[in-house]
Amino acid sequence: MSNIPDLKGRSFTLSVLHLSDNQVDTTVDFLKQKTEQAPAFFANAPIVLNIDKVVGDIDFAMLKNGILEAGFVPVGITGCRDKRCQTEAFNAGFAVMTASNTPLQAPAPMTPTKIIRTPIRSGQQVYAKDGDLVILNHVSPGAEVIADGSIHIHGTLRGRAIAGASGQKEARIICHDLQAELVSIAGNYWLSDQIDGEFWQKKVMLSLSEESLYFELLTI
Repeated sequence: MSNIPDLKGRSFTLSVLHLSDNQVDTTVDFLKQKTEQAPAFFANAPIVLNIDKVVGDIDFAMLKNGILEAGFVPVGITGCRDKRCQTEAFNAGFAVMTASNTPLQAPAPMTPTKIIRTPIRSGQQVYAKDGDLVILNHVSPGAEVIADGSIHIHGTLRGRAIAGASGQKEARIICHDLQAELVSIAGNYWLSDQIDGEFWQKKVMLSLSEESLYFELLTI
């Protein structure tokens, strides 16, 4: 067996924060609020900054320190309009990223559905890799259920549900009683205070439409 490191390409789902202006304090305050709302989800989470819409110079060093202070890990900057911007971001310690124009890799083969019959208790995490997850019970506050495919919960969802964890935008979340702390599909997430009361404590299906979560009441 060779002891030489091997460098391979790999895809990961990263949160991308789209900045609308160059006000670093506003951005940092926003990230701190997110960390306070869901520390288990956002603590030490990698994040990429998209500055495509920003007009004016950005203090990249101040921005990086603020992101770290908020509890996130700054990975890179995308949307730089010129070489000077790229150089300043790089000198501050950001990777300079560009959107890939290469074809996407074929998705990994899906594995059989993972079925859990017992309640998911606070502090527990269940992950269905390369497949769907079915919970035939409740998900307690502080618990987390994750699937690369879709998630079906035949009980009350009070914890966090993260579907499409590897980027599958076709994933769905279906639950019989929505009281979630957080729901996410392919990196797009809503916290409990963002969920319209119309869907609270109802049987719903969540999908992704134009990079935003779409909620649908189920009547059967």
